[in-house]
Amino acid sequence: MKYILWLIVLLISGFLQYVLLLMVSACLVDSKRFYDKHNGYYRWLLNSSTWLLIFFGRIHFHTKGMDRIPTDQRFLMVSNHKSKLDPITTWYLLKDYDVAFISKEENFHVPFWGNIIRKCCFLAIDRENPRKAMETVNKAADLIKDDQVSIYVYPEGTRNFGEGLLPFHNGIFKIAQKANVPIVICGIRGADMIKKNAPFHRSDIYFEVLDVIPADEAKTMRCNDIGDHARDLMLDFIGQKEEEKKNVNLRTV
Repeated sequence: MKYILWLIVLLISGFLQYVLLLMVSACLVDSKRFYDKHNGYYRWLLNSSTWLLIFFGRIHFHTKGMDRIPTDQRFLMVSNHKSKLDPITTWYLLKDYDVAFISKEENFHVPFWGNIIRKCCFLAIDRENPRKAMETVNKAADLIKDDQVSIYVYPEGTRNFGEGLLPFHNGIFKIAQKANVPIVICGIRGADMIKKNAPFHRSDIYFEVLDVIPADEAKTMRCNDIGDHARDLMLDFIGQKEEEKKNVNLRTV
């Protein structure tokens, strides 16, 4: 019994030291600076702290097509977005690829994590200002060209609280065209159930690589055409393709 108590004390002490390390490291980050160099130490902090959510949230991943993700070059990755936990679970799932997300400004003010993602080259985007949004697109392309990170972005621009998909912001595909990299189209579902299930019930997240558009092909396509193709694949993945077709027919009658 004595040894078990000592083990518990050691575990609690180790956890508190880790939390302190996380807090101190986050405080050393300049929240007003744009970081254009990926930092492996802060990536480790991001992934290790996310592991706690994955473990205690009893999250189980079901993946398909992961072998299609390029391993010899950077890429732009896109998917649907229904849960605020989509990016958190996805960056852990893709921890071997050093993926940086384009996200709303508010996420960079989350205590500790907001600064940590800055050091991992995550980018804030102003969705209401087209000029600033294009600056973010250019920064993302530069990060890819400099071989710092791959970029993950949600074409819908924000979470979708309803069925189907929101209209796409197809300008984000210019990132791949400017950086001359492939576009990896993915689908994700299940993260919206974590809040309801954790910690007493497991949550199953399904993540699938739906298609990869080669760099040469992506560069010759119109952004709207890329968006239409990605949208069809995502709708099919979430089981809403036929429903959207019906809605389109109703609107055109």
